Amino acid sequence: MTFHPMRPATPLLALAGLCLASLTSAHAGEAYVNVGFPGVMAGYAQAVTDLVTLRGDFATMGSRGKDGVEEGIEYKGTFKANRVGLFADYFPLGNSFRLTGGVTFNNVKIDLKSNFQTGTVDIGGTSVPVSNTDYFNVEVKFPKTTPYLGIGWGHLDQAPGWGLVADLGVSIGKAKVSIDTNLKDKGVTQEDIDRETQEIRDGVGKLRVLPQASLGVSYRY
Repeated sequence: MTFHPMRPATPLLALAGLCLASLTSAHAGEAYVNVGFPGVMAGYAQAVTDLVTLRGDFATMGSRGKDGVEEGIEYKGTFKANRVGLFADYFPLGNSFRLTGGVTFNNVKIDLKSNFQTGTVDIGGTSVPVSNTDYFNVEVKFPKTTPYLGIGWGHLDQAPGWGLVADLGVSIGKAKVSIDTNLKDKGVTQEDIDRETQEIRDGVGKLRVLPQASLGVSYRY
């Protein structure tokens, strides 16, 4: 699959502005790299007070494929996850433990391409003859912009050098399920498609949060 850059460019401009802000800040700036979910992350953190840090990062898992069966239909699946995050960290205890809030700008979706062979399939309770030219494709897409809440460790303004960072949190938003099919030409009704869509929504479409669980290192200068 071809990756299309997220639009608009505002999140990336905001991340660049955060880096430039370090030039006039009395507090230390920090670059960091994390690994976990959603993928490999690279970012920049800037302390603005002794207890508050602003951060921005980019995370990606690229595209990953996996075949499987959902509601009796065999699919070739692809999961893609990329996101830009802008965060504010608050250190209530004065140590490296923090509470984090922010917003993420997401390009996260699951594509399920049907893999029909000659035979019959069940669509919303209706048995339908199919061939390898027929399709019933599903897209499960996470919202483009979502709030983020989490906890973590690290990014507190301290002396220059290496540090440990960790994050555990969620971007909050309900996934949208959409269907593309040519089976209406074979007698499948919209009611059948709606029932099948609801069954898929009750399965893979239950995604209401996008988790983050990551561990990494930082360098403060």
